[in-house]
Amino acid sequence: MVRAHFPLRISAILIDLDGTLLHTAPELVASANCMLRDLGRPAVSQDLLTSYIGNGVSWLVKRALTGDMYAEPDANLYEQALPIFEQHYKELLLQSKPFEGVIAGLDAMQAAGFRLGCITNKVKRYTEPLLEGLGLAHYFEIVLSGDSLPEKKPHPLPLLHAAKFFGVPVEQVLLIGDSLNDSVAARAAGCPIVCVPYGYNHGEPVDRLDLDAVIDTLPDVIKLIQKI
Repeated sequence: MVRAHFPLRISAILIDLDGTLLHTAPELVASANCMLRDLGRPAVSQDLLTSYIGNGVSWLVKRALTGDMYAEPDANLYEQALPIFEQHYKELLLQSKPFEGVIAGLDAMQAAGFRLGCITNKVKRYTEPLLEGLGLAHYFEIVLSGDSLPEKKPHPLPLLHAAKFFGVPVEQVLLIGDSLNDSVAARAAGCPIVCVPYGYNHGEPVDRLDLDAVIDTLPDVIKLIQKI
């Protein structure tokens, strides 16, 4: 594992949404269990459903239906289940809250002159209302959702696209995330990455990932970076 030299000299910062900026697990879990209830299926524990978060709503629904990280449910069942989940999630969406330190961290990054973007695997119809509804949209020059481009994390395309948008080399873009998806995407793109430990990494500690650092809260990143 190659570690970066600190302070990281960067121009822009990209931040993941679920598990990094926002604590969305309670609403996702509740929506999944409401879906299962409506389908006449037993509820799943909060901890297990939380471990299923991280690859977008479609995979959360599939995992809730199968009890497996990678299995495909019956196609007809999935087609029935997905709109049920989406209706429940739409009703609960804006109950999510920023994690501790998020607002202070965003303010500090913005005040230091870093350009900011948000990159998530959440689809646009949820991402944009969340950022707007919780008062975070104004921080970000670019928001890339799971359906904004042909590929999403862990593919490097969103990071490369954002670097091009900012007009800087990808090596000058820092990704802040919470999961293996973020780590793999960053390394594939060639950009530095730090992770928070409180997010949704399928129940695994983030310090086992290929990272440059782990930060306790968003404001802690300021100590590790220098504006180019």
